Amino acid sequence: MKTSWPKSFASERELDEFLSRPSPTLVEEAPQFSGGLLILGIGGKMGHTLGRMAKRALTEAGVRAPVIGVSRFSDANVERSLQNDGIETIRCDLTDPTAVERLPDLPNVVFMAGRKFGSSGGAALTWAINAYVPGVVADRFRKSRILVFSTGNVYPFVPVDSGGACEATQLAPVGEYAQSCLGRERVFEHFSATRHVATMIARLNYAVELRYGVLVDIAEALWQGRPVDVSMSHVNVIWQGDACGMMLRSLLLASSPAEVLNVTGPEALSVRHAAELLSERLGRPLRFVGMESETALLANCDKAGRLLGRPAVDVDQMVNWIAEWVQIGGRTLGKPTHFAEREGRF
Repeated sequence: MKTSWPKSFASERELDEFLSRPSPTLVEEAPQFSGGLLILGIGGKMGHTLGRMAKRALTEAGVRAPVIGVSRFSDANVERSLQNDGIETIRCDLTDPTAVERLPDLPNVVFMAGRKFGSSGGAALTWAINAYVPGVVADRFRKSRILVFSTGNVYPFVPVDSGGACEATQLAPVGEYAQSCLGRERVFEHFSATRHVATMIARLNYAVELRYGVLVDIAEALWQGRPVDVSMSHVNVIWQGDACGMMLRSLLLASSPAEVLNVTGPEALSVRHAAELLSERLGRPLRFVGMESETALLANCDKAGRLLGRPAVDVDQMVNWIAEWVQIGGRTLGKPTHFAEREGRF
């Protein structure tokens, strides 16, 4: 409940504990994951939260089942941290079919692997990770149900007052990164249809916590005296804890042919308005750059709302937490989202 939320976070440990706190609904549904979960690409920005949340949900439900995280683990500290929280880890290069073949069989697989930044100038690797690896994984785990992390970038730009693109909107990805993400979806769809792999494709945009996300980009710009780019005039945002909980629960809706679901916040948030809120809380002057667009990458989450409920954390709460975090000098990941990019160059 909202009344139990902290007013602020004094450390990353406190933040990570809160981010990975499972909802009562997820705990109630956790016995349906009794065979365990295999999380491919757990080393990314959201993987830590999702893995810990899954493990906590199973534990609180009294279910003894493994949560296994797979990654190259270029940062050994990340691997140790996950292990300390009861998550088993396996080092694996998912582009190597022989290595993927050796991974354990679990009935629930979460595919989080992907490449975005660096795609400009490195398109071949982006396509290999985003479109080739899905075929390797879908074939290897054809007896499992699979949750596929995808992105709202596969949609076209839509009018900001349209309510956002729904799951049936004709796809029109801009740029090679977004095109490769559509490739990822199509490959999983193929295996779901031809080999009857129960699949959920969840299109996410944009997850936010205190160290990363659109609102953090805006807050840091204001704090450092830089202008806020309003070229992408509106965005969707969702608290990372809510996103992970909804993603895990969506795996239970996997089907063949593949199911598709938008996972994001319910409103088209004006970047200008978000900057105004953060400026007020940070006590920093406002400056803008760019021309506000009449279209944006926006997703409609009505379907997810009907199936999974609405996110618990609203924009105002995110703004308060982020402003406090920036003011105390909290660490950020130093990885801008480039949310204002309209040409698909990442």
